[in-house]
Amino acid sequence: MVDRLVNSEANARRIAMVENCFGSSGQPLAVPGRVLVGEGVLTKMCRKKPKPRQFFLFNDILVYGNIVINKKKYNKQHIIPLEEVKLESLADEGQKQEWMAHITKCIEDLLRKSGKKPVEVHAAVWVPDNEATICMHCNKTQFTVLNRRHHCRQCGAVVCGPCSNKKLLLPGQGNGKAVRVCLQCYDAASKIKAIPTTAVDSLNNKDPQRNSADSSGGDSSGDDDDGNKEENHDEPKFYSTLGR
Repeated sequence: MVDRLVNSEANARRIAMVENCFGSSGQPLAVPGRVLVGEGVLTKMCRKKPKPRQFFLFNDILVYGNIVINKKKYNKQHIIPLEEVKLESLADEGQKQEWMAHITKCIEDLLRKSGKKPVEVHAAVWVPDNEATICMHCNKTQFTVLNRRHHCRQCGAVVCGPCSNKKLLLPGQGNGKAVRVCLQCYDAASKIKAIPTTAVDSLNNKDPQRNSADSSGGDSSGDDDDGNKEENHDEPKFYSTLGR
């Protein structure tokens, strides 16, 4: 049970080890009441291809990072509050069901004890670059070195520059700034409600530098950076049972 691990030396030691593996680039993880429930390697659907990432499930957050040296060093730390996590069942060959069961249990316990509300709007899952050779909106533009891929932040489709030269304010994305969307999503949002202050016309004309940086050629999160090429990973470890 998670409650029995809260003040245990074993839990404090495990959390300290996770902090040490991320080093000074990571955020402090030891806070009162936090428990490390489990850890292991999962495959993250990155922009260009699926890649292994080290995940740590706590009773209130989900943490993951790039693997530099397995079990010793990680970087590019990402922290996701559990109330913002949405689970979808996808076909894979890993320990999906076990992870999903533990994450679901942690979310249920967190919402019940804290009174927090789950986030209802989530960012779209991006279509990987290699699954689109032409624009998914106009079905005409072929992607080349010059015609770069872009992703709609609303639906996740891979689109060309002219088909994604609009911006919208989307909940939970852009840190309060409008983000790139395809014309189809922009038109749909405009029909629902006219919000001139949340829609910015022409990325190319108004913000050329942002347009260049916003393409699929780069990844501000660092998720496309390759760390250690090692592919052999141990089974996940869970320190709490699923029983109530």
